[in-house]
Amino acid sequence: MKVLVINGSPRNIGVTAKTLHVIEKELVGFGVDVEFVELGNINMSHCIGCCSCYTTGQCHIDDDAEELSKKIAEADGLVLGSPTYASNVSGIMKDFIDRGHFVIEQLLYGKYCVTVATGENYGNKDTLKVLNNLVLYSGGRLSDSVLIKAPFNDASGVEEMVNANGKKAARKLFYGMEKKSVHLLQSLFHFIIFNFGIRSFVQKKGKKYSGVVKKWEAMGIC
Repeated sequence: MKVLVINGSPRNIGVTAKTLHVIEKELVGFGVDVEFVELGNINMSHCIGCCSCYTTGQCHIDDDAEELSKKIAEADGLVLGSPTYASNVSGIMKDFIDRGHFVIEQLLYGKYCVTVATGENYGNKDTLKVLNNLVLYSGGRLSDSVLIKAPFNDASGVEEMVNANGKKAARKLFYGMEKKSVHLLQSLFHFIIFNFGIRSFVQKKGKKYSGVVKKWEAMGIC
């Protein structure tokens, strides 16, 4: 089994990173092949909104974001983590969401996922909701969500929570992948979103979205 763990914080020693490393370590203990990615260290340009990827099937910007999307496509599972910036994901996480072929192209179709959001106040719930919706709209199976409330860049008072929740999330992700668990309510939600929203939208676009349809066909979605 292959899992990508993506840290959407520009800090590699903050609360988000520490929580993600707990998940990483636990998964490695289960024998999972894990790759840890620091979004703050990769070469990633902003999306310019040209929509050419929907026609060609790939972004015309040849950088690390495109390569990372390919790695996600080949993985069995994904862990996404972000700190809370203005009641939302971080800037670099938003850049990757925009560049990552997620919702329209269904990058996470059938993949097991865990989301992690950290923050000092109530806005972290909004961050987690953004990540959860991203997974579900993109066809993923949400194994667990982790919400950590902690002072800025300080995990000293929440280490027990970080360890307990991180390990629990890793176990749920591993057993979900191993047993190929089906989440009925999530599947129903995705069926409605995809068939009555995304699919009809893409069909109306015709040849402009031909690259999307080819990806769906390759994944057996349609």
